[in-house]
Amino acid sequence: MEQKLNPSIEKRMGIKPRRKKKITSTDWAGYMFSAPLVIGVLMFAIYPMFGALVLSFQKSASTFGGEWIGFSNYKFVLSDSIFWKSLYNTVYMGFLAVLLGVSFSFILATFIHNIPWLRWRNFFKGVYFLPNVVSLVATSILFQFLFNPGKEGLLNFVLSWVGMDPIGWFTNPSFSRFSIVLMTLWGMLGYNTIIFIAALTSVPRDLYEAAEVDGANWFKKWLYITVPYLKPIILFMVIISTISAMKRFTDVWLIGGTAGNPAGSLMTVVLYIYRNAFLASQMGIATAASYILFMIILVLTVLMLLSNRKSNLD
Repeated sequence: MEQKLNPSIEKRMGIKPRRKKKITSTDWAGYMFSAPLVIGVLMFAIYPMFGALVLSFQKSASTFGGEWIGFSNYKFVLSDSIFWKSLYNTVYMGFLAVLLGVSFSFILATFIHNIPWLRWRNFFKGVYFLPNVVSLVATSILFQFLFNPGKEGLLNFVLSWVGMDPIGWFTNPSFSRFSIVLMTLWGMLGYNTIIFIAALTSVPRDLYEAAEVDGANWFKKWLYITVPYLKPIILFMVIISTISAMKRFTDVWLIGGTAGNPAGSLMTVVLYIYRNAFLASQMGIATAASYILFMIILVLTVLMLLSNRKSNLD
């Protein structure tokens, strides 16, 4: 009986590994179990992506093709002032939401993680995670009440105690975008905090003990040990939050309508795509704007990954 060598030993001896000559019944079982998932991905992800790409080069009012017009849809989108305004609004709200959301949740997670009593630590985890289980529709309705422009709005009612006039949080273009950011922070803070708390448990205690021997206080330990050690997690949260912010639609649509009121300050890129696709029946323009947004998100993600890689090499 021929004795088989370990594959690693065969590789070191220069012996080519034996190839499997036929598909066994076990292989067919694996293919059958994975077939529904593969078919679903092909039908509902891959095919729509390529279909939308083809449609972006056509003049069409439906999803079933039309006249081939080349890059005209892309030229129209890139020359449309409404698109650039929607992109500015999206980046403005997204930048503030990511910057404040990730930083606040990381600081909050640090405080909760350092609470010595387990019962209180679990209590604050539940309290801050609670907004995450509320749907975005319910959150928008709640904040429309809190940010009501009249004196009956809860926030304006509190501000009246110090003699301030009512502020049009969702009706004044100067405040509407920042009000959306505040609403986003309330919704995303709990999820980010839970992720950071889980990550904080992976930091080795030996590093903190060595820093204490050297005389480092709590702030230096947090700044020079915790932050660098969790840098990959922070980058992951920044990328995920950026992608979510660039796809903002539901909250601005519920509050500002299809026009992105007030004065178009809540018009985002996805809302721009929605208007062209379902209100103006310009599917070619909508799909072209979708792929432009896809390229913007892709470039931002690659830049963040490259900057992190460069800092690691340095």
